[in-house]
Amino acid sequence: MSRIGKKAVAIPAGVTATMDGGVLLVKGPKGELSMPMADDIAYELNDNELSVKPANATKRARSFWGMQRTLVQNLVEGVTEGFTKVLEINGVGYRANVQGKILKLQLGYSHDVDFPIPEGITIKTPDQTTVEISGSDKQQVGQVAAEIRRWRKPEPYKGKGIKYRGEYIFRKEGKKK
Repeated sequence: MSRIGKKAVAIPAGVTATMDGGVLLVKGPKGELSMPMADDIAYELNDNELSVKPANATKRARSFWGMQRTLVQNLVEGVTEGFTKVLEINGVGYRANVQGKILKLQLGYSHDVDFPIPEGITIKTPDQTTVEISGSDKQQVGQVAAEIRRWRKPEPYKGKGIKYRGEYIFRKEGKKK
């Protein structure tokens, strides 16, 4: 029995949800998002809430139940508030800045890394060592943050590299004489 799946997703004012042709479409102030609906899950759209229930008693339906409810919640939250990930850059000479639709990263390589900003994502650099990635699709925001972080992951000796805000880097002790 899914504890998360039992809760109905509240649809706030200003947001509309429609189901047609096996696709759930959610429109709000920050845009619109869609998601294909799973066959084993029954979706019920009431006046201001959407509930998710397994359509049958199979193991697949029960295992998809909580995940589908969370995906619906992410759609509603994405079109109302949006999602943000913050990356911090540590290292001497490491910096980032946005120039048009390109994020320029200087990460100690012999060349600058040019990262094209995808459609639907906004990237801000409040200072040279902070990168804020925001958008309405949670999966896309996380994917872009992971792709940027992949250029220089934090190393365990000095902690140099790109890390998520709040991430703990396990530090190792260096060589001993």
